[in-house]
Amino acid sequence: MSPAPRAVQESRWSEAEWPLGALLRRSEGTTTFAVAAPRATRVQLEFYPEAVGADAHATFAMGQGADGLWRAEVDGARHGTLYGFRVWGENWTFDEAWTPGSTAGFVSDRDEELNHFNPNKVLFDPYAREVTHNTMSARVEEAGGDRGVFGSGPVEWRGRPGREVDTARYAPKGVVIEDDTSIGVHPRHPEEDNAIYEAHVKNLTMHPSSAKLGDLLAGVPGFAGLPNIPDELRGTYAGAALMAPYLKALGLTVIELLPVHETDSDQVGDQNGTTNHWGYQTLAFFAPNRDYAHDKSLGGPTREFKQMVLAFHEAGIEVFLDVVYNHSAEGGNWNGELDAAGFTTLGGFATTEYYVLTSDGGLIDGATGTSNQMNFSSTITCNLVLDSLVHWHDTMGVDGFRFDLAPVLGRRPESAQAEDWVAQRRFFSNHPLLDDVARLAAENEFEVIAEAWDLWGYEVGNFPSGWGEWNGRFRDAMRAYCKGDANTDDFMAFFNGDYLHFNSNDGPQKSVNFVTAHDGFTMFDLVAYNEKNNDQPFPFGPSDGGSDNNLSWDSGGDLALRRTRWRNFWLLTLLARGVPMVVSGDEYGRSQNGNNNPWSLNTVGIWNNWAQAASNAPMRVPVDPRDPELTGYNHAMGITDAPEGVNPLLVFARFVAHLRQSQETFRQRTWGDTERGGENVAYVYFSTDLNDPPSPGDRQIAVAIDSGATNGDDFWVLINMYDQPARFDLAEWTEDEDTQHDWYRIIDTAPWAESEFNCWSQEDALHVTGEYTVEPWSIVVLEARPTRVPDPVPGNLWGRGGGLQMDRWGIPYLRGRFGEVLDRIRRGADRPAPVAEGPTGQISADGTPSGKPAAPVADVPTDDDQGS
Repeated sequence: MSPAPRAVQESRWSEAEWPLGALLRRSEGTTTFAVAAPRATRVQLEFYPEAVGADAHATFAMGQGADGLWRAEVDGARHGTLYGFRVWGENWTFDEAWTPGSTAGFVSDRDEELNHFNPNKVLFDPYAREVTHNTMSARVEEAGGDRGVFGSGPVEWRGRPGREVDTARYAPKGVVIEDDTSIGVHPRHPEEDNAIYEAHVKNLTMHPSSAKLGDLLAGVPGFAGLPNIPDELRGTYAGAALMAPYLKALGLTVIELLPVHETDSDQVGDQNGTTNHWGYQTLAFFAPNRDYAHDKSLGGPTREFKQMVLAFHEAGIEVFLDVVYNHSAEGGNWNGELDAAGFTTLGGFATTEYYVLTSDGGLIDGATGTSNQMNFSSTITCNLVLDSLVHWHDTMGVDGFRFDLAPVLGRRPESAQAEDWVAQRRFFSNHPLLDDVARLAAENEFEVIAEAWDLWGYEVGNFPSGWGEWNGRFRDAMRAYCKGDANTDDFMAFFNGDYLHFNSNDGPQKSVNFVTAHDGFTMFDLVAYNEKNNDQPFPFGPSDGGSDNNLSWDSGGDLALRRTRWRNFWLLTLLARGVPMVVSGDEYGRSQNGNNNPWSLNTVGIWNNWAQAASNAPMRVPVDPRDPELTGYNHAMGITDAPEGVNPLLVFARFVAHLRQSQETFRQRTWGDTERGGENVAYVYFSTDLNDPPSPGDRQIAVAIDSGATNGDDFWVLINMYDQPARFDLAEWTEDEDTQHDWYRIIDTAPWAESEFNCWSQEDALHVTGEYTVEPWSIVVLEARPTRVPDPVPGNLWGRGGGLQMDRWGIPYLRGRFGEVLDRIRRGADRPAPVAEGPTGQISADGTPSGKPAAPVADVPTDDDQGS
């Protein structure tokens, strides 16, 4: 055992200005400690030889400064030192006769301001850079305790009031960290260039298939050369680091990780616990989750996290974190007793500073649903958020943050009466914390994104300038339109970047566009289920909660239609004006068998199964190759029209992501002009005749994307969300032969094209010179390129390998100059009729007449959605 720490110059502790937390002063060889407890009367710093099962071997009464912070400086507390605190207040005065577990000095469980001071409860530093364990850890039981030991007040534990139970041998301890691991150079992509991949550290590589990731995807176009994930690294930061080449190959620029702050959970490794797998119960706002580290030694999680960040940075990928500052894991009042709580950190230092309380001191869930809403009327709490962000960016290398239930950070609970719930709900877009976060982000060049709603309000578009926001309106508009709800105006508004709600911000790049997120259906389940199915057996359930309003449609049981609709969602998300976000696994059709809220499930059914990414029948692969008898995936996708060993959804997803990455047209900081032909990129909408704008309720529309003065290309996006084919008249001409451009089909999401992955390179793209028929529930993308030699045989060809080709009556337009010539492009009625006709005037994509009415969706043969 190393020597116990020694106090250094105690006489100056009260006048010192050391920052919060444990700070190594390398030049002096000492460590300073500081905590905020403005209403405390004594704070004792303690050092421990072990995380559990041991008493303190050194204690120091800290000095209180005029700023309400308590400070100490000691020698011999370097890297790996374990420490904690005990706190006294007016409700529990310091008595020389006090010993751990006694009630000497006890007056009441709370002081007059409703703080819960109790020196028998050892607390860990809110600013600790690592924490030894959490309150649900098996280490607590191994030391002879359980979670009940942390309760204070009158609630009993093993026959004694909780206030009398000393927790020194069980409580989590802070860890002094000294680490110089490089995080590399921040990629710092322009915000509009980002495409976000939301992922859970453990889910990303915990599935046994990740051990064969490279082997599985070697034959999938674009994914050769990926590593296999070593078994011992599955589900860890180190395992996630090895996914950097995959994300680069996929064509995305940001990995956004679900919470990695130390959390209160019993999910350990690959063992399914009982709660909080996602990690939205933050216990320590500066400490990485130790369970996600392969190296669990003291300092190991910090080092391994930074090595992961370095790997992503070297691949040109930014790392964002989902952060939860709206509440903590400390929970509410125990057994309904106002005097009882289970504080292990924040609440034990300053209950009224950190948490919103009722007038009689009850902890509220309010806007969060978690029993301990954070108090952002408090400067101490606001500073906690700002200091945490600085640490994770400056020290840990993080490039951006997504704020869970972010409106909580814009509320001022102390500006209203405690029980005036109308006033308590008010959101202040000019809240100093929101402005300070935006300013901090701008100064340090990182991104901040709000989940702009909570249980008290929906504030999308209301955050101050500098904030990005998850655009839930985009999600709802796309889901509704793509199942035929004919909400045409909403679709057009949100596909164009939601000018109405974001025009006062810095640009459309502040709208984070998504159709699915971690909480809700996966993208494929969205097209395969009408209702959630959360109460199902292991490994896809059971779990509680989840929205009943999903705007989903099972596609009438038509498996090919489901795949088409999946392609539609992926395509619209990536091509819409704004920043796209997709969920890990959506790129290959991951399914949770209809569970839309597996927040508590750490199971093989929820982890990313990479064997699906390398299969032409993803729902037919085993959920767990080690257990063939385990419940399987529902047969919700069928067998795709692709070679064995290749998932056509993944190939399509990669093509679309790289299209966005390569085309400046789709990556803009402006909304563009309302008409074509301006300097900025414009999204302009037409009905199928390309003559008039769509009417309300139109389910067949065309989007002309004019690249303006950018270096990007022009595009047509032809959309048919109806159960009948849509004919778009695309004949073009111009008087100036030197400036001609042609249209080439690069994407068609219809089932007929699946064998060709529904996408074509420029070399293989079909030259479209006349009408193009878009199949039911499908989308086509045409790209403009300089004119090539005229077709030697003018005519009308339509078949599996192509679209309609007709005599050219003059050719396109100047790049980016829709406004000058599109008025003439519309005059399709002046051209001769097509040379060849089917029974009703046209041949469909599969070579059959397309003029006949399409079969009702419900009549399409179905597969059993409950297969194993």
